[in-house]
Amino acid sequence: MPLKKASIVVESTNESIEVLFNPNEYSINRENKYAYHIMPGLSAPVAQFVSGDASVLAMELFFDTYESHSDVREYTKKIYSLLDVESDTHTPPVCRFIWGAVIFRGCMEKITQRFTMFLDSGIPVRAILNVQMRSYQTISEQLQEIPRQSSDRTKQRILKQGEQLWMLAAREYEDPRCWREIAIANDIDNPRLVQSGSKIIVPPLE
Repeated sequence: MPLKKASIVVESTNESIEVLFNPNEYSINRENKYAYHIMPGLSAPVAQFVSGDASVLAMELFFDTYESHSDVREYTKKIYSLLDVESDTHTPPVCRFIWGAVIFRGCMEKITQRFTMFLDSGIPVRAILNVQMRSYQTISEQLQEIPRQSSDRTKQRILKQGEQLWMLAAREYEDPRCWREIAIANDIDNPRLVQSGSKIIVPPLE
């Protein structure tokens, strides 16, 4: 079976940056965030789920141009530049790390360069890049992945701190544009004036 080379694809330009050597290993970490509330009389705080956190891909990439006596930075700078802000989006680009069946979509969060071999002229010819990518998903992509309760019956919800009607509509209907149905059912003229902690009726969609 032919060796598959790992690459990093920039979604905005479709540029494919091929690594010189495949990584020996990589790790993918993910965690959840909880708030802990101290309750009198209990032996331990009460945990409340707040949100999930993005997955993080970490790996070490090796670059060596000693045989060609060329500057190894010609290769490493392509990956290092993925931390730069794009002029069109004003954010670093969304990328995909692809290695065979492995596809990780995210943004570069941290890159550390180490140069370990040099020519007599001082030009670096060997480098190690410690790369960290954090997964990226839009709101609509995340909502599509989360199983939702049926929206065919009336429900009652408490508006969370900082939550707005469009967020509630996205959570209950999987469509933030349906906030007007909630506003009508609750006789809300100005959704910006609704306070957190308010009881909100979520009507079934017709």
